[in-house]
Amino acid sequence: MWPMRGILIDHARRYPQWRPEDLYKLVHQAALGSEHAVDDEARARAWLVREMAEMGSGPDEPLLDPISPDGAIVRVHLRSYTRLGLDVDSLLEAFVRTADEFRGLPERITAGLAEAARLARDGRLAFPEEELVRLLGRMHAAGLPAVHHSAAFTLHYRPAYRVVAREFLAAKLRARHEEERACGCSS
Repeated sequence: MWPMRGILIDHARRYPQWRPEDLYKLVHQAALGSEHAVDDEARARAWLVREMAEMGSGPDEPLLDPISPDGAIVRVHLRSYTRLGLDVDSLLEAFVRTADEFRGLPERITAGLAEAARLARDGRLAFPEEELVRLLGRMHAAGLPAVHHSAAFTLHYRPAYRVVAREFLAAKLRARHEEERACGCSS
């Protein structure tokens, strides 16, 4: 069992316009980290710098958003990161190290999706269980690939983040996140 329930309920509350593919993306990232996202460090850097320059405004997000039940995998939200004036190279290093060194467990995807199906069945998600089950069937048949956010999610929430293993983040960034949690505020 991989207890994604709390994370899924939290994201359903925070992102009422999300679609099944956004839920799948969340579970996929929580299970596997960013292993699919880095094939060339120079391109990853250019992508990060460009996204930070062009992301524009968006929802207020926490600096670090734990997405795995054990907190080992987080989304680092770029708007908060930029607002704090944090170092691009530190984030890039954590992102690349996650892709290179973190080894997730694909079976966690199945466990997280089973939990999502139960939540959908109980009416706790913004879409019916059948819609989620159809997507999950397609993803299983395709070998559980990485996917992009839905058009609806992109339009409403303008996602801008990097998925990293918490252990690879600079100590000052982890400390900043602990300060946020202690005061109940976000950056």
